[in-house]
Amino acid sequence: MDSHPKSQFLESLQALLPPGALLTSREDLLSYSYDATPGLKQTPIGVVLPDRTEQVRRIIDLARREKVPVVTRGSGTGLSGGSIPVPGSIVLGTVRMNRIIEVDTKNLTLLAEPGATTLQISEAAEKSLLFYPPDPGSMKVSTIGGNVAENSGGLRGLKYGVTRDYVMGLEVVLPDGRVLETGNKCVKDVAGYSIKDLFIGSEGTLGVITKILLKLLPMPAAKKTLLASFSSMADAAATVSSIIENRIIPCTLEFLDRTTIRCVEDYASIGLPLDAEAILLMETDGHPAVVEEEASKMRELALRHGAMNVDAAKDAAEGQRLALARRSAFVALARVAPTTILEDVTVPRSRLVEMVEFIQKAAEKHRLKVGTFGHMGDGNLHPTFLTNEKDGDEMARVEQAFMEIFEKAVALGGTITGEHGVGIAKKKFLHLVVKKPGLEYMKKVKQAFDPDNLLNPGKIFD
Repeated sequence: MDSHPKSQFLESLQALLPPGALLTSREDLLSYSYDATPGLKQTPIGVVLPDRTEQVRRIIDLARREKVPVVTRGSGTGLSGGSIPVPGSIVLGTVRMNRIIEVDTKNLTLLAEPGATTLQISEAAEKSLLFYPPDPGSMKVSTIGGNVAENSGGLRGLKYGVTRDYVMGLEVVLPDGRVLETGNKCVKDVAGYSIKDLFIGSEGTLGVITKILLKLLPMPAAKKTLLASFSSMADAAATVSSIIENRIIPCTLEFLDRTTIRCVEDYASIGLPLDAEAILLMETDGHPAVVEEEASKMRELALRHGAMNVDAAKDAAEGQRLALARRSAFVALARVAPTTILEDVTVPRSRLVEMVEFIQKAAEKHRLKVGTFGHMGDGNLHPTFLTNEKDGDEMARVEQAFMEIFEKAVALGGTITGEHGVGIAKKKFLHLVVKKPGLEYMKKVKQAFDPDNLLNPGKIFD
């Protein structure tokens, strides 16, 4: 940038774009200086909002020539600092590339641009009586491009998997300005390396995703939702283990602890049991007969393992109301303190009770308030510390608590992130779970694709 002043670069950038596609005002730049991760902020030199692949290609080509870093951003709902700008960078926002290009009912696929929201994808599939399962908590606003870049999960991950399981093809603008098309509508394709899988979960460090081909499923014929309340977290976890042992794979198996239950009830007045130490949200879907059988069996298992009550939704509307309890957990907790730090760790399901108890002990040890909820069916927990980022001493205690939580998760055979990604927030912990030579080869992949280190530099690793 020294030999190419900022103003000159921005003028060249403006020449590539239609009016209104380059933002440089202080107010606009501030709006793109942070994401949903507390405590992280950096102002870019400009924000570009392309509406087609060719514009992206030109932006990347110019940035490469001028050695200006590019940070790709969807809706900014990330929780690991993955879309935080770096000094001297531009933000490439994808929100104007938001078309659903095709729903192919013969091949059960959907082609979309990266700025389409997850909810748009889901609704477009439903119009054709099809189903896109991944459902991150922020699905109303999160973009499908961001979902792919972070390999997002969701409440239905236990039965249906995560974003990676539904990506059949990608169009990507590479750091050298070329456009790569990888994957297709074929159910089977083992010709060479699966290049598309490198971009899924790469957090925008290898290329800019401009089109996404997704696999769809037939819409489940029936669904049933149950809410079980427990006097101990151990009983809830034992119920989860028993459900899985009985060869039942619900589409949703979520939990909330006492702190989260109270916050959600204060926020949404759903009618949750305030005397419970934990609740399980259990949902089964599929053929009507199977749904009834599985729901009945899950109710029986919950009661056998100490559930105080098991309530079944009377209809779809009530099922959605019960599901709201879990979907509103983060928002409800965020009302309690100035700063809400939502993390995620994953452990084998057999170690869930140990992990949940450790999180609570870590909070007590460091004099912190924590609410824990998450995807108990797949071992993915979200310890959420309620704190104040202006209190330096308390934030230091939060950081120490998280270090201990991450170390414990890895010691139990788990990992430091199940769905939020590494970004900036977790890169110093990556060595806990990715050992040599794995980390070395990750860096070699980055070097091979982006030798000038211009795409989202400083994320995942230095």
